[in-house]
Amino acid sequence: MTFWLALVGMVAVTFGSRYAGFALRSELPAFWVRFLHFVPIAVFAALVTPSLDGGLGEGEIRVVGALATALVAWRTRSLGLSIAAGMVAFWLLRIPF
Repeated sequence: MTFWLALVGMVAVTFGSRYAGFALRSELPAFWVRFLHFVPIAVFAALVTPSLDGGLGEGEIRVVGALATALVAWRTRSLGLSIAAGMVAFWLLRIPF
């Protein structure tokens, strides 16, 4: 019973918050628009940061890839291009010489 109660509660909160946004149909203040602009990159950083220590002795490679990602993100302001640049840097650094 606890599972179903928790599930119904989560559905109600999720649906309710989304429905409230549609029902109100008001413009957000400029502060919130600026704030929401940073959500995708903050979520990306929160997902990537815990894995930077790396496994199999590739911690340094991961950090260099993250730095490449940060540099491209800073210069281009494009999340997709930043992820692509970081992955290319990571893959290139993993090539054994």
